[in-house]
Amino acid sequence: MKKHLFIGILAAGMIYSCATNPLTGKKSLNFVSNSELFPTSFQQYGTFLKENKVITGTADARKVEAVGLRIKAAAEKYLTYLGQSQYLKDYRWEYKLIDNKEVNAWCMPGGKIVVYSGILPITKDDAGLATVMGHEVSHALANHGAQRMSASQLQQLGAVGVAVATGGKSEQTQQIWGQAYGLGSQFGVMLPFSRNHETEADKIGLTLMAIAGYNPDESITFWSRMAAQSSGQAPPEFMSTHPSDATRIANLKALIPEAKALAAKVGVMRR
Repeated sequence: MKKHLFIGILAAGMIYSCATNPLTGKKSLNFVSNSELFPTSFQQYGTFLKENKVITGTADARKVEAVGLRIKAAAEKYLTYLGQSQYLKDYRWEYKLIDNKEVNAWCMPGGKIVVYSGILPITKDDAGLATVMGHEVSHALANHGAQRMSASQLQQLGAVGVAVATGGKSEQTQQIWGQAYGLGSQFGVMLPFSRNHETEADKIGLTLMAIAGYNPDESITFWSRMAAQSSGQAPPEFMSTHPSDATRIANLKALIPEAKALAAKVGVMRR
């Protein structure tokens, strides 16, 4: 009875929390609304900026902001084309360059973007930076952060369900089932879920950079440089939150024609 009740609650939660994202065209699992998520995101972003060295007034800082503004404008243009001009009404865009040797960049829910100085030698030019920023912005536009939070909640609920279902078994049996569920949900669900998000962000990001007036073919050049920089350091793809460099580059090559076609329909911005 307990097991059936738990499954019913879980199923109902999944049904009533799915909404279609206009950029992916897919129903996405989301228990967290923007009105709940964005204020926390903005607060955390502010705290991060206070605790880290923000680079201002340099050519690189100006480049980060200029490319960010073009990606923002491209997102607005694309969503207007899709009939979703109100989608970004709660976004509060901001673009900061941080003095950090780590090869990284990210965008928090609501449009708060950080680029680490350590990635600039690999981005090299505006098109390389647009590849990175378009990708990171796309995570925010596709609500990937909220989806990961929601999936994590389901994973935890599933663990509770396993514990309930095996409650009458021996302690050893409970441990075996718990470990099996943990490994199965991580490698069979959570990691593929994350890799799919990366591919979605690549796809949307290509379209945004193309609309913004950057050549999406340059994304291949950037990711080839990334692959050379990280050669031999990445874990096997099935153990990673990201596709392998080879898989990503192959996916990008397949996605570029669609991105160019969409940009042509929406209208490419002049630089």
